[in-house]
Amino acid sequence: MKKLGFGCMRFPLTNPEDNTSIDFPQVCQMVDLFLERGFTYFDTAYFYHGGTSEETVKRALVQRHPRASFTLATKLPLAKLKEATPQEQAEMFQLQMQRCGVEFFDYYLLHCIDDENYEIAQRLDSFAFVQQKKAEGYIRQAGFSFHGTPELLDEVLTQHPEVDFVQLQINYLDWENPKVQSRRCYEVAVAHHKPVVVMEPVKGGKLANPSPAVREMFATLDTNASPSSFAIRFAASLEHVFMVLSGMSSLEQVKDNTGYMAQFRPVSPQEVAVLEQAAQQIKADGTIPCTACSYCTDGCPQRIPIPSLFALYNRTLGQPGLQHKKEYQELCTQGAPASSCIACHQCEGACPQHLEVVEQLQRVANVFEP
Repeated sequence: MKKLGFGCMRFPLTNPEDNTSIDFPQVCQMVDLFLERGFTYFDTAYFYHGGTSEETVKRALVQRHPRASFTLATKLPLAKLKEATPQEQAEMFQLQMQRCGVEFFDYYLLHCIDDENYEIAQRLDSFAFVQQKKAEGYIRQAGFSFHGTPELLDEVLTQHPEVDFVQLQINYLDWENPKVQSRRCYEVAVAHHKPVVVMEPVKGGKLANPSPAVREMFATLDTNASPSSFAIRFAASLEHVFMVLSGMSSLEQVKDNTGYMAQFRPVSPQEVAVLEQAAQQIKADGTIPCTACSYCTDGCPQRIPIPSLFALYNRTLGQPGLQHKKEYQELCTQGAPASSCIACHQCEGACPQHLEVVEQLQRVANVFEP
């Protein structure tokens, strides 16, 4: 199986401000090309695209292609099951099978294991539940996606050696990030002999559109290669990684990613050295390392469009022109300005990047609301 997977979290949209307005015709083209070029792995989840990703995968992939031509992964939404009973957990699994339109999942994960969600999984005995579904033939491989510390990962894998694989956030920017700790989490997985699926190899698109200074660094390696190609190849070059997910948002991105991953070439020592320099430059740029997953927005009592405000701040690097300030005002009419934050810290508990969101919102307010 080729190492590139299709992440179904960032489909193209017809309305950039509506995460459920999926451009279905273009998604079909993207799916078809992905399969045509010999790639088979698709990854979705209950929460993606405001709860519409699984249904879109059914319509664009499952109902249009033979079941044997693809492998499908989705995830048990632990955060949705905080107050749930074991019976409701079982009902959620059945709902996901219906939404995806399949009789079994090739890969099934407990979604976003961190301290809080691990407690939910333990209370519901979710690991045993998934193993039961695997024994019944409804799951082929069982694992979990992870957004915690290396110490927690070691604890989980020690207590649950039955899992088949783990899904980790790995990219060259977070490899030595003291909050994400990509390298250390990877090493824990390897120590427990667990194959790894990589998520966020381009950090929500951040590494796909770096600053001109970073682009110049990459140009010294290959003037024709996209910034994304270096990021994805970095993750795919790790020995124990068997799949790298890319949340592709256009047909052009599918063409690019499948082009260089068709005959995968590991990164060279020279390329690794440049990537280390690029990581230092990106950190120095002062941008907010948000991946636009939008996990923070659902529970925001002020309805602040946090990822959109962070993205605008990053595009201006804190020095907005008049047009950017108008764009900021338009974004705020769809929710609320950054200054309306009441510091409830709900967002920080939900953020898989462990960002100090309240502090970052104050940075945004200082720039756009003088």
